Amino acid sequence: MILLILICSCTSKEVPPTINPQAYNKVIDGKQVKIFTLKNQKGMEITVTNFGGRIVSWLVPDKKGTMEDVVFGFDSITGYLGAKDTYFGAAVGRYGNRIAKGEFSIGDIQYKLAQNNGVNSLHGGMVGFSKKVWDVVQKSPSELNLTLVSPDMDEGFPGELTVAMTYRLTNENELIIQYDAKCDKPTVVNLTNHSFFNLHGAGNGNILDHQLTINADYFTPIDSTLIPTGELAAVDHTPFDFRKAELIGARINSDHQQIKFGLGYDINFVLKKNPDLGVQLAASVYEPQSGRLLEVFTDQPGIQFYTGNFLDGSNIGKKGKAYGYRTGLCLETQHYPNSPNQPTFPTVELMPDQVYTHTCIYKFSIK
Repeated sequence: MILLILICSCTSKEVPPTINPQAYNKVIDGKQVKIFTLKNQKGMEITVTNFGGRIVSWLVPDKKGTMEDVVFGFDSITGYLGAKDTYFGAAVGRYGNRIAKGEFSIGDIQYKLAQNNGVNSLHGGMVGFSKKVWDVVQKSPSELNLTLVSPDMDEGFPGELTVAMTYRLTNENELIIQYDAKCDKPTVVNLTNHSFFNLHGAGNGNILDHQLTINADYFTPIDSTLIPTGELAAVDHTPFDFRKAELIGARINSDHQQIKFGLGYDINFVLKKNPDLGVQLAASVYEPQSGRLLEVFTDQPGIQFYTGNFLDGSNIGKKGKAYGYRTGLCLETQHYPNSPNQPTFPTVELMPDQVYTHTCIYKFSIK
C-alpha cells in the first residue's frame, strides 16, 4: 500500500466558495467576531472564527485534485448562535466531555457545575470555551494564535485559567493544534477540538462507509448516562475493535450494551502509546471513493470516537446542506471523561506551578 501526499495547486472542477467575512461581523459580549483563513502551498484552505475558536470550513483535495469542504459548519455566525448546540468545529473547555452529576473535588473542596447534559456536565457547561470570543493574532498565512482568559469560578471551575491555542497548517497538509494553559489556583483542564468530519464532503451522505483504525486495545465502558464506570475493557471480540481497519457501519447497530447506551459509537478509547515518545498516531479514517485519508496524532491518553448519533437534520449548514443522523464523525483527542472523579484515570488536575500542554495533529493525504 502506497501513501501519497497530494501536491497540487488545485486545478479542480469545482472549488467551494469561501466563507463571506461579512456574515461573521458581529459583536458578542463586547468583542468583535471575525473569520480568519489559513492556506498552505498545496491549496489546502481552513477557515476559523474566533467565536469558540471554531473550524468553520476545511477544503481538502480528493484523488483527482477536486477540493471539498469536509467539516461541518455554518455560512454565518447566525447559524452557530441559533443552532441546536452540536459544538461544530469548536475548541472545547474548560473540561471537554462529561463530568458525572456536574460535580468534582480537589482536596477537600467540592465544586458544582451546570448539569447541561441530563444529570451530567458536558464540554465546559452552559457557556464553555466553544461559546466565548477568543483573542486572535494571525502570525502568517498559515498560523493563528488564539488566547482566552477564563476567570475564577467560570462555569463553576476554580482558578483563573489562561489558554493559548495555535492552529498551524503545514505544507504536508497537517493542521497542528497546540494547547497551553496556566492557572492561579488548583483546577481541572481537558481541552479538545470538536470538528465533525465527512470525507465525502460535509453534508454529502453518511460516514458508515468510512474505514476506521484506532490504536487502542482498551476502551472506557459507560453507564446509561454515558459516564465511564472506571474500568478498562478490552476491545477483543467487541464492536470496538478497530485495531485493523473496519467499516464504521459494519457493527454500529450491534446488540452490544455499550453501543445501545451511545446509540452508536460515542466512546473513549485508551490509546496504546510508547511512553518514550510524545505525539503518536492515534487513529485514521479512509474514504475509498475520494481516496482521502485522515490521520490523527496526539500526546493525550485518549480519543473520543463519536458518529453523530444525535444529529437529526435540524441544523442546516453551509450551502444549505442538512447535517443528519450519522453524517459526521468526531475524533477528539483528550483525557478520559469524568477523570476528576476517577482516581485510577490519568490526572486532569492542574496546579499553579504547572503548564497544561496538548498537541493534536489532523493530517490529510491520498491513499
